[in-house]
Amino acid sequence: MIIFNFAMTSNNKVGIILDDDFSSKNVPPYPYPMFLSYETPLRIKAVIGYLEKNRIFDDERIIKLKPLPIEEEIIYLAHTKYHVDSIKALSSRGNGLLGEEVYVTEDTFELAKKAIGGAVSAVTSVINQKVNQSIALIRPPGHHALRETASGLCIFNNIANSILYLREKLQYNKKIAIIDIDAHFGDGLVQYFYDDPTILYFSIHEFDFVEGEIGFIDELGAGDGLGKSINFPIPLNSTDDDYLEFFDILEPILREFMPDLIIVAAGFDMYFADPIGNCLLTTISYYKFTEKLLKIAEGICEGKLTFILEGGYSLLGLPVCIHSVIQSLLKEKYKRPSFEYLDFSHNSKKNEILKIKSTLKNLLANFWTSIQ
Repeated sequence: MIIFNFAMTSNNKVGIILDDDFSSKNVPPYPYPMFLSYETPLRIKAVIGYLEKNRIFDDERIIKLKPLPIEEEIIYLAHTKYHVDSIKALSSRGNGLLGEEVYVTEDTFELAKKAIGGAVSAVTSVINQKVNQSIALIRPPGHHALRETASGLCIFNNIANSILYLREKLQYNKKIAIIDIDAHFGDGLVQYFYDDPTILYFSIHEFDFVEGEIGFIDELGAGDGLGKSINFPIPLNSTDDDYLEFFDILEPILREFMPDLIIVAAGFDMYFADPIGNCLLTTISYYKFTEKLLKIAEGICEGKLTFILEGGYSLLGLPVCIHSVIQSLLKEKYKRPSFEYLDFSHNSKKNEILKIKSTLKNLLANFWTSIQ
């Protein structure tokens, strides 16, 4: 049994962005085991049911928040009119397929627009100090969506849209750090800010070192943003014992960069039971990740930290992962579920990850004085 004890619990107010539509609409028109079928309203329904069973919403520190209603013009901050019109047209017809990775139903356009509103609510509630931290339980996910097209189960890029909303509508031009913990590289999200020196993008993702793919350690940004795009790729089958090594790079960079807000692209598909991811994490990793990041945020940006849901497709794993994040934000002791007591030590990738860390440090030393 692993339990973390604290002298006292936190007085933090944690906002949770909720809407019944996320747990009922945009139902995939495909049966299992098709890839598209994993992005389903059951993801949010399972999370809410689990949190209610554990009486999370009875806690006065938990504040329920709604997505901000947004006009269609807000979507154009991050996307072309052709892309928006395409989603609208397919939704009006009642169905459609974009490439091999995105389905559209009659609900898709309105729900994807509401997901942007959920991300906007998450970031604004924190910077306006309505809450200390927030978690947006929204779908469809967003970090693969590009300016001109949907991709990888993602319709609109929720996080990019929320940042551009802050800048264009609220004239909020302070530095922001994005920490992307989804199992898959945020190939859409990174492109929005690849040459922007005011946005730090740090991604930890599984990587195919045999075939190779984008999201490698030498993709460091461009122009004035050079050095602000950082990838920490990890091998398939990485475990809890391997995972948090990236903090040796992330923490000093965050303290040097000094963002005013930290956004976590919160994918939970590195969980060992996830049907799409290929790693072996348990909720311990997500609890400790949140614990470490919150401590850093409290030191550099008054704890302004928000988690915006991306991937995570295990209906068993996603609820317990999100619960572990909430407990960590509230600084409560943590006891992981009994079904997680599995021994993955023989899968450890520690040696490989230490080599990756060393190589990445050498690359980043040219851009960050805190990296030696």
